Amino acid sequence: MDALESETQADPPTVARHRTGQAIRLARKRLAAARRRRVLQWLLPWAKRLATLAIMLVAVVMALVTWDYYVTAPWTRDGSVRVQVASVAPQVSGQIVELRAVDNQFVHKGDVLYVIDPFDFEVSLRSNKAQLEQKAADLEVKRVQSERRQHLSTLATTPEEQQVFAGTAVQAKAAFDAAQQQLHQAEINLRRTGVRSPVNGYVTNLLMRVGDFAHEGTTNISVIDSDSYWIDGYFEETKMARVCVGDRVEAKLMGYAQSITGHVATVTRGIGVSNAAPGTQGLPNVDPVYTWVRLAQRVSVRIAIDKVPPGVPLVAGMTATVTIPPAAGAAQPSRLDAVIAAVKARLADVFEGPPARPDCIPAITTDHGRTDSLPVEVEEPGLIPGQINPGLAPGMSVSPRNR
Repeated sequence: MDALESETQADPPTVARHRTGQAIRLARKRLAAARRRRVLQWLLPWAKRLATLAIMLVAVVMALVTWDYYVTAPWTRDGSVRVQVASVAPQVSGQIVELRAVDNQFVHKGDVLYVIDPFDFEVSLRSNKAQLEQKAADLEVKRVQSERRQHLSTLATTPEEQQVFAGTAVQAKAAFDAAQQQLHQAEINLRRTGVRSPVNGYVTNLLMRVGDFAHEGTTNISVIDSDSYWIDGYFEETKMARVCVGDRVEAKLMGYAQSITGHVATVTRGIGVSNAAPGTQGLPNVDPVYTWVRLAQRVSVRIAIDKVPPGVPLVAGMTATVTIPPAAGAAQPSRLDAVIAAVKARLADVFEGPPARPDCIPAITTDHGRTDSLPVEVEEPGLIPGQINPGLAPGMSVSPRNR
């Protein structure tokens, strides 16, 4: 009411100018809004095209990065836990009278697994001892006889008689040596009735029982060497450019979240080639290859285990996913920089191929591996005939009647 009264009370020219100014401002606003609408209508289609192009570009880059990761990145799901198994066979035959191990039991190197009936071997040992005493007595007597004949004059003996007694002494010496070797063999055979574990490990797939007959040289018990576990990773040949001896490796067993850490120990230098098989007339039998379907060959990489997380059991034959992570640099980049660097590296791999690392896998391996050995039986020094039957034969210058 006050504004209306003030406008009514004002001069007519002033009121007209005021209304004209308001109309002009309103017209300018409408003109600016119309211009903005026209610009937006012109830019909107181009914005949609640019957004679509950006999305397509990101999708292409991600597809290339993903493809490179699956084709050239050093990882594989085709891995397995491996182990050495000691096949234990007795060195003597006989009936098993004592079994000291159960299935999956951990045994130490040198522990007795089972015992073969020792009776026959004890009898053989005593018999060989008796034969050795007999041969020792015979050797002592014939040696003294030969020595006495050698010191007699030609009036008391003849050269032929000397030769006969000397030859008899030599034959007695050979018989004594043979009896001594048989005694050593009998002693070793008796010790071999206790069959021992050659390694530290676990008895597996135990099927024997007391009363079974153990045959010499026939395997009847197996022990998994707990010190020999390793992992074989079967990498595609397209990934081998990034596999280097000594690289750190992470392996995850199926069903376990914790990673086993290790390092690349060796890379196999040969795989089977089907085209190498000879065909008709000894010529190579080469299979046709379809160039649009070329499957990458698998190369076996042996991985030495450095650390096993608690609660993760090592079982030979378990499946493992093997990954070789990038080497840790001196400076740690930010997450964004690391992502950008990874994308650049993947794209470079796609267009230029993965670069080969120099001196990664030596052309010739000169290092010798660890030498494993078992203690073997060593022949103990034998006794001389005089120690076996002391005082049996007198000296050459002593008369038996005066003893």
